[in-house]
Amino acid sequence: MKDLTRYRNIGIFAHVDAGKTTTTERILKLTGKIHKIGEVHEGAATTDFMEQEQERGITIQSAATSCFWNEHQLNIIDTPGHVDFTIEVYRSLKVLDGGIGVFCGSGGVEPQSETNWRYANDSEVARIIYVNKLDRIGADFYRVVKQVETVLAAKPLVMVLPIGTEGDFVGVVDLLTRKAWVWDESGDPMNYEIKEPPAEMKDDIEAWREKLVEMAVEQDDSLMEKYLEGEEVSVEELQRCIRKGTIDLAFFPTYCGSSFKNKGVQLVLNAVVDYLPNPTEVKPQPEVDLEGNETGEFAAVDPEKPLRALAFKIMDDRFGALTFTRIYSGTLSKGESVLNTATGKTERVSRLVEMHANSREEIDSAQAGDIVAIVGMKNVQTGHTLCDPKNPATLEPMVFPDPVISIAVAPAKKGSAEKLGLALSKMVQEDPSFQVETDPDSGEMIIKGMGELHLDIKVDILRRTHGVEVEVGKPQVAYRESITKQITDTYIHKKQSGGSGQFGKIEYIIEPGEPGTGFQFESKVTGGNVPREFWPAVQKGFESSIDKGVLAGFPLVDVKFTLTDGAYHPVDSSAIAFEIAAKSGYRQSLPKAGPQLLEPIMNVDVFTPDDHVGDVIGDLNRRRGMIKSQDPGATGVRIKAEVPLSEMFGYIGDLRTMTSGRGQFSMEFDHYAPCPKNVADDVIKEVKEREALAKK
Repeated sequence: MKDLTRYRNIGIFAHVDAGKTTTTERILKLTGKIHKIGEVHEGAATTDFMEQEQERGITIQSAATSCFWNEHQLNIIDTPGHVDFTIEVYRSLKVLDGGIGVFCGSGGVEPQSETNWRYANDSEVARIIYVNKLDRIGADFYRVVKQVETVLAAKPLVMVLPIGTEGDFVGVVDLLTRKAWVWDESGDPMNYEIKEPPAEMKDDIEAWREKLVEMAVEQDDSLMEKYLEGEEVSVEELQRCIRKGTIDLAFFPTYCGSSFKNKGVQLVLNAVVDYLPNPTEVKPQPEVDLEGNETGEFAAVDPEKPLRALAFKIMDDRFGALTFTRIYSGTLSKGESVLNTATGKTERVSRLVEMHANSREEIDSAQAGDIVAIVGMKNVQTGHTLCDPKNPATLEPMVFPDPVISIAVAPAKKGSAEKLGLALSKMVQEDPSFQVETDPDSGEMIIKGMGELHLDIKVDILRRTHGVEVEVGKPQVAYRESITKQITDTYIHKKQSGGSGQFGKIEYIIEPGEPGTGFQFESKVTGGNVPREFWPAVQKGFESSIDKGVLAGFPLVDVKFTLTDGAYHPVDSSAIAFEIAAKSGYRQSLPKAGPQLLEPIMNVDVFTPDDHVGDVIGDLNRRRGMIKSQDPGATGVRIKAEVPLSEMFGYIGDLRTMTSGRGQFSMEFDHYAPCPKNVADDVIKEVKEREALAKK
């Protein structure tokens, strides 16, 4: 049996360009997993193995690897930072026990760091903070620590202080031991000395160490008393308190360094081992029934218990489909059968592998706490539970956001439609935030995703990985429809055609619901005018209709239907008659209820140098944006705004032109809001024209 206390399942997450992948490369070098460091900007990083990642210098999909440090096994997942691939971070955090949040020393807490931090809070993942790139111009460790407190509302526990700034950054002072770690300029991470810190830092070191001790001893009442009585608390006792506070999310140990210059990464690795939890120290996963309700049972991390494992990522490669799986309890062996509770089918585990980016090592078995990949599973999708067929249970599933942008794709060559269909179905399995559907009117294939870059990369993967050339339409926004007025109406469905007929009468109210409530249905029928067994049919009729609004056919949201009265016939009434009555009533009444078009509004975060702030704000205003805040930093200004998605297409090119290539931005979906009339009219007209063309 493996010793689970020597396991650390960790993820590295951050804003795009904060240096996650570079940090992962340094960790792999220090732990002896790789011998030559690959650089992201050269397209040679180990965990960025997709062609698209190497060309663009960004991480697109999470990569898994294992390595050893101080006799502990680290299972590491390097995740993307770009907002279009947030799904990869979300599903990785779901199966990890701890994380390293990487922040840029000059950029500070950037928009995607906030999103990732929120996901980590939701998943209750213990974290340490690593402020990277302290060798850059404008880097300021203390400013980033302050931002962690103000922007993330988190409690950083400062563990090290930087020695020197920007180009003079040479190392860090470990506050626990009061020793300085100083690296030479050779770039070799092993060329460092541990010595006394610079004399001029003495006061700062003592002040920050006192803060550290005060925060740490709050975790242990007896140590708190000892400290208050003026006794010295030992380093071992402090480490024990820091470990407890980190696992309880009371605070986040905070480190700094420069991964690119190989300075400071060893202390982060020591912190992973010393302070992040092992699999037995995190809350066990709750089990749920088929409806998604918690059963009160938990999947405890124990190799002796029945098998409980969660498939958190599907990846297609030259060896077949790889199903990345986190084992929560029990053991999984090659050759045995497992039950997929989502499909009710059992599948045989033909091969098990331990991953190192895109290379792998075959293994015979794995146990609770392990993250492994199963080769060749046929019907498993992200979020499915694999378990012991004799002892079934479902783990809490993952919830994925709806796509906000779509484009039409068609095969460039006549004969490759089938090949395109196969490629797209594989891609949907790999990425749950990517959806494909066929437009019923035009027969066009529509792909949907989280942003322009997301779909851009999907089209690239189709061309390169699957060898399918496609023609791409212009991006379409995922609009929604809603209503503004309450309406009371009646509908009678009556059909007589020899034999028994159909009859169903309903009286109902349709009214706007609260934002975010989706579809609601209630029956207030008394006295049996519409028998209780027909209520679900009325609900089903209304619910199946909201997929298509009456203005432009976009889904209807935030609406409440109330069945108030009706009538039935003892012979002719049936569930189907009442379902048809509800569907027809919907089409009859909705145009009278003040329908309106809603558009997705994005949270946009723009970074611009000081001298272009006016241009950027003016441009956002022209795009119907609402400026929320301006935050001056060391190297420029961060502008936060809410802007309709339809106005943001091609924004990156315009921003680069305005800021001479120095501006950056990120955006994520925030909420739906009513469209101005002129915009709504244009959208409805365009949809009608498209439908007319499709009919021809």
